[in-house]
Amino acid sequence: MKNIFLLLLLLPLTLFAHMNIAVSYPYIGAITKSIGGEHINTVVLAKGNWDPHFVVPRPSFISKVRNADALIMNGGQLEIGWLPPLINRAGNPKTNVGANTFLNLSHYIKLIDKPSNVDRSGGDVHPDGNPHFHLDPNNILVLAKTIEKFLISIDREHANVYQTNYENFSASWQEKMKGWQEKMASKKGMKVIQFHNNLAYFNKAYGLENIGTIEPLPGIPPSSRHIIKTIELIKDQKPCCILHDVYHSTKTAEFISDKTGIKIILMPHDIGALETVEDLTSLFDYLTGAVQ
Repeated sequence: MKNIFLLLLLLPLTLFAHMNIAVSYPYIGAITKSIGGEHINTVVLAKGNWDPHFVVPRPSFISKVRNADALIMNGGQLEIGWLPPLINRAGNPKTNVGANTFLNLSHYIKLIDKPSNVDRSGGDVHPDGNPHFHLDPNNILVLAKTIEKFLISIDREHANVYQTNYENFSASWQEKMKGWQEKMASKKGMKVIQFHNNLAYFNKAYGLENIGTIEPLPGIPPSSRHIIKTIELIKDQKPCCILHDVYHSTKTAEFISDKTGIKIILMPHDIGALETVEDLTSLFDYLTGAVQ
C-alpha cells in the first residue's frame, strides 16, 4: 500500500508535468502552443499592442523568466533593449543564450534589408536585418518547424506528439495561405507608404511596393522637411494608402492624409494588436483584407 501511495504521489510529476516555455511575443506563443499542445504552458512576456522595439520589462517578467524551462525569442535584435537585462536578472541558466533550452528564431530565417554599415546616422537600425519576419506567412511555417525541432530536442518523450501537431498545423496553414494569396493577387504592384518599415516581409510576400516611410530613419521622428517631401512623393507616385502600425501616433499620418487625400490603414503586427486579432489566422485575415 505504501508503494502504491508513493506511485500516486509521483504520477503528477511524471505524467502530468508541463514545461513552462517563456516567449517574447504573442505570435511566438501561438505557434509554440500549437506545436506543444497540452505538454507545455506558454508564458508570453510582451503584449501584442506594445511597440515590440521598446518593451518596458515589468518586475513580474523576472519571475516568469526565472521559472521558465525554456525561452524562445524573435531575435534580429528586436528585443535587444529589454530581454538581455531581464535574462541576467532572472538568473535562470535554462534561459541563457547558448543553452540548449534557448532558441533565437532569427537564426533560422533569411533576414532582408541588412544595412551595409551601422552607425548613429542611420537611426535605430537593426544590424542583422529587418526583424519583423513573422509577417510573411511563409515564414510562419519555417518558424513552426523550427519550434517543433526545438521542443523535440528538449523533450524527446513527446516527440511524436510534437511531430503530429506540426503536421496538422502545417497542412492547415498552407490551406489558409492559398486563400490569402488569392485575396492579395490583385494587389501585386500596388504602391504603399508606411510609418515604420515593419511590413517589409508582408509587402515582399504579396508584391506590394513600399515607396517611403513617414519616419525619415528608423526610430527618428519626422521633421517638417521630411513631411513636405513625403507629401510631394505621395502626390507624384500616388500610392494607395498609408499602412500604419498601431503603436505609433497617427497624428503625422493624419496631417499627410489631410493634405493628399490618401487613406490611413492600421496594420496590426501581432496577436492582440487590435481587439479583433485574436490568433495568427485572424492576424493575416485582417492584414490581407485591409489593403484596398
